[in-house]
Amino acid sequence: MVDNTKLASLRHDFDRAGLRETDVNADPVEQFRTWLDAAINGGIKDANAMTVSTVGADGRPSARVVLLKYFGAEGFTFFTNYSSRKGRELEANPFAEFHFFWPDLERQVSIAGSVAKASRELSEEYFLSRPLESRIGAWASEQSSEIASRKTLDERVEFYRDKFGEDVPLPDNWGGFTMTPDRFEFWQGRKSRLHDRLLYSLDGQGHWQIARLSP
Repeated sequence: MVDNTKLASLRHDFDRAGLRETDVNADPVEQFRTWLDAAINGGIKDANAMTVSTVGADGRPSARVVLLKYFGAEGFTFFTNYSSRKGRELEANPFAEFHFFWPDLERQVSIAGSVAKASRELSEEYFLSRPLESRIGAWASEQSSEIASRKTLDERVEFYRDKFGEDVPLPDNWGGFTMTPDRFEFWQGRKSRLHDRLLYSLDGQGHWQIARLSP
């Protein structure tokens, strides 16, 4: 059994690498690409998994792990049920923060910005690329809503499997959200908790500026 004494004693000293301003790309999207490539090529499971944090109408934050599916100069995109808690919160308050953690590389990246729905065309393109059971699941699950039992969910899956067969269309309430970032932070673990933290932020002319943050 884990108790507080054991938790307090858990620690790991980071010593894989450092991060200097001269090491990074001037474009944070390309710097992210370099680090994501390293995570994927390093065999990190679900390297594209990220925590998505949103804020509800009551001012309380919520967070969950989802998968990044597209990114580039046009933004960073994940897909979800628009009626889910995160979907409703992003509709009401279209700002979020994405957080990636790759412990084997002793790295973290935080990306913050405004969020908008992806195009219907992009959402459909991605939806139709998903496995059949995942497409059926998108119809069967009224994500974040309360259900009576697992049996209820299983029955809904069977209903939509019978209804659509293998020709499962994109639901109206399902699709992508794309973030347009205005802030990136790249974190590299260092010894004695003196970590390297480089912050990219946009200036008034839309250019990225790099600053070092105290650990």
